[in-house]
Amino acid sequence: MDSLLNTTNKHGHSQIKICVSGAAETGHCGIGALDLAKELGREIARQGLTLITGATTGFPFWVAMGVKEVGGISIGFSPAATEKEHVEVYKLPLDYMDLIVYTGFGYPGRDILLTRSSDAVICGCGRIGTIHEFTVAFEDGKPIGIFEGPWAMGDELKEILAKSNRPNAKIVSGENPKKLLEDIVTLIKRDKVTEYKI
Repeated sequence: MDSLLNTTNKHGHSQIKICVSGAAETGHCGIGALDLAKELGREIARQGLTLITGATTGFPFWVAMGVKEVGGISIGFSPAATEKEHVEVYKLPLDYMDLIVYTGFGYPGRDILLTRSSDAVICGCGRIGTIHEFTVAFEDGKPIGIFEGPWAMGDELKEILAKSNRPNAKIVSGENPKKLLEDIVTLIKRDKVTEYKI
């Protein structure tokens, strides 16, 4: 038994989980924003990553559509406590998600579980909820990607960073989904546990 406890093991828990944060209502996002969201989703699946979203409509929903087009895995974290509440009270979709976790914590509590269950957070076109998820990820020291496109959120997040007076080497930005994800995965792998002792 002692020899078993002192062994070093390589574990199989190597799946990288990417949270994509974005607006549920996308009227302000600019022309082609949803196509870009979908392409980000396709690229997440192509790179063998798992998508995590807030189980919502809009930008994250289109990312989930892209993931499922390529046969990837999509997990949603709902603010609701049940499927019925998710659909009838919050008016949120069930499509394009392999699994929905019903948190029962409303939007603010859901955001914390959502970001903490991910290895990194990518922010696309968003609103105040995206800023909240960005700041939670920032405070938790998560790698963050700022996905740039025909929307203002990228510049707004960079302005927040400039005024934060706190350097952060775990933030990358760009408009190319493939390159942005490659950069994010590089940051994730720096902190990923590959071996452990029991």
